[in-house]
Amino acid sequence: MAVNKLQNAYYVTRDMNRAVAFYQQALGLTMKFQDGEQWAQFDAGGVNFSLSSPEEGGAANGGAVVIFEVDDMADVAERLARAGAEIVAQRDMGGHGKSLSFRDPDGNVVQLFQRA
Repeated sequence: MAVNKLQNAYYVTRDMNRAVAFYQQALGLTMKFQDGEQWAQFDAGGVNFSLSSPEEGGAANGGAVVIFEVDDMADVAERLARAGAEIVAQRDMGGHGKSLSFRDPDGNVVQLFQRA
């Protein structure tokens, strides 16, 4: 199986502090961790919900982005290439893992995540 689970969904924000305060105060979400102005991840009832800076979001510039967790990034990237997906960004996140952003046939940005 290529996809293990839906790992995360996030919104891109241009003001991380304002957005973090909103989701904590308005919805009572619990912060799991924050990486400065780049990324903030919350526990939303056992599911990850995050906020991303424009830079961290890769090619995403608005709307929601879905992240699928995979075991073998190379295998899935090869399958995406065969299917004609446009790979728009790849990143090694050091001790966290790797990410790969691509566009689906409708132009939506989708990301894959492989744990380190």
